[in-house]
Amino acid sequence: MNRPPSSSKANGAGAPKAAASKPVAEGRAEGQCGPEEHARRARQTTVSDDQLDRAAAIFRAAGDLSRLKLLYRLCDGEWCVTELADAAGVGLSTVSQQLRLLRAERIVARRRAGKHIFYSLADSHVSDLIQNAIEHAAEGHVHEHKHDD
Repeated sequence: MNRPPSSSKANGAGAPKAAASKPVAEGRAEGQCGPEEHARRARQTTVSDDQLDRAAAIFRAAGDLSRLKLLYRLCDGEWCVTELADAAGVGLSTVSQQLRLLRAERIVARRRAGKHIFYSLADSHVSDLIQNAIEHAAEGHVHEHKHDD
């Protein structure tokens, strides 16, 4: 069904804006930045898609509440599986499965001592990530957006 274009002059809604006082560069839509308006940001190092994929996998693994609780406990140091299960109030098999996933993503490391297996965070980066995320969540305020999108 073809409708004739509605007149925007009748109610002023959707009326075209007055011409901008600054001319728009040829080939660029109004509102787009040009290189003359600000310097391009360039990073000194580049990040590969593989690195970003790996980082996303770390966030997915840590993004589950029960796994995050395990990681937070491990921020205090090494724990055995039995201690972690008791602290979480869940079975050994549940904790073992969660730890297996975290270990596969190289977020936690394990050490065997006799019949006991002890888990710890893989490195200080993981500890910093968990601690910073929890501190950020504790701030309790919403950041306002300063730009119009």
